[in-house]
Amino acid sequence: MTLFKPSRREMLKLAAIAPSLAVPALGAGGARAQLGTPAQNNPAHFRFTLGEARLTILSDGFFSLPTSGLGVNADPAEVRAFLEQHYLSPDEGYSHTNHLLIETGDAVVLVDVGSGSRFMPTTGRLMANLAAAGVDPDGITHVVITHAHPDHIWGIRDDFDEPLFPDAEYVIGAVEHAHWLQDDLVNQVPAADQQFVLGAVNSLTLEGVEWRLLEDGEEVVPGVRMIATPGHTPGHMSVVLESGGKQLMALGDAMSHAYTNFTHPEWYNGFDADGPQTVETRIRLLDMAAADRIAVLGYHFPFPGVGHVLREGDSWRFLPALWQFEG
Repeated sequence: MTLFKPSRREMLKLAAIAPSLAVPALGAGGARAQLGTPAQNNPAHFRFTLGEARLTILSDGFFSLPTSGLGVNADPAEVRAFLEQHYLSPDEGYSHTNHLLIETGDAVVLVDVGSGSRFMPTTGRLMANLAAAGVDPDGITHVVITHAHPDHIWGIRDDFDEPLFPDAEYVIGAVEHAHWLQDDLVNQVPAADQQFVLGAVNSLTLEGVEWRLLEDGEEVVPGVRMIATPGHTPGHMSVVLESGGKQLMALGDAMSHAYTNFTHPEWYNGFDADGPQTVETRIRLLDMAAADRIAVLGYHFPFPGVGHVLREGDSWRFLPALWQFEG
C-alpha cells in the first residue's frame, strides 16, 4: 500500500523549482487574482485564546506538491476546474504547516514537531519561529505527534541526533506507534516509500525519547485529549482541546485541504493510506465540528489555519476565524 506519494526525490525537486506566488497562472477565467511574495518574511506565529487556554499557531514553513495527488478517485478535469474556480493553481499545491502550542494550567503542549532539516528546503523553521514568538523550548512539557509522516515527526531531533525537547513527555497514538514499528515494514512497502518508513522508525526510536502511547479518547493533560482519526495513516490521531466550555480540534492531516475536503469530502488523496477510511473519518469530523460548533485547525490549511465548519446541504465550508487584536 502506498504510504506517501510522490517520492521524496520528486518533492525536493519540485520544492526547488516551485514558482513564487507572484508568478501568475492562467485558469478558466484568465489570469488569477494572485498575491505576491513579501519583500521580508511575514510573522510566522498567531496567538488567541480558547476559554482559559492560551494558544499559539507556529509555522514550520511550507512546501509545494503537484495537484495530481488531490482527489485521485475523482475526474482529474473536475478537480482541476475546482481548483481554478477557487483561485488555486491547477498544477501545484501550496501547503502551510501550522503547529499548535497549548498553554493550559501548568502544561505547555506542542502538537507535532515539523520536518527539521531532513525533508524539504522550505520547511524546518519551527525552532526559529518558536524563538521569534518568544517561546522557550525548554518550557514545553508535552510533545504530541498526530502521525509519523516526515513533515510531522522528522523534526524530533537536531543535527546532532539529540532530541530537541529532551525534558518533554512525548505522546503518540498506540496504533500509529505499532504500525511503523511492526517487524520488517520497510520491506513490505514499495521502494519509493521505504525512506518514509525508515524516517518514522528512526524518529520513534530516537535515543533519549520515551513514548507514552494513548488510545482513542485518552488525555494528554487535563482538557487535552487525543481522538482516533484513521485513514491518512492507520493510526492517525487528532487533538481536542476543551476549556471554558469551548472546543478546538487540531486535525493533523485527517483533513489536509481547506477547500476540496469541505466541498468534496468524498475525494481522497494519493497520500492517504486508506482512501475510503479517510473519507469516513473526514465526514465524521465535519459533522461533529459543524453540529457542536467546534473550532478546527488544519495543519496544511492557509496560515494560521484556524476556523469553523459550516454545513451547506450535503457538503461543508471552511470559515476562517475572525482575527482579534488586543482590546
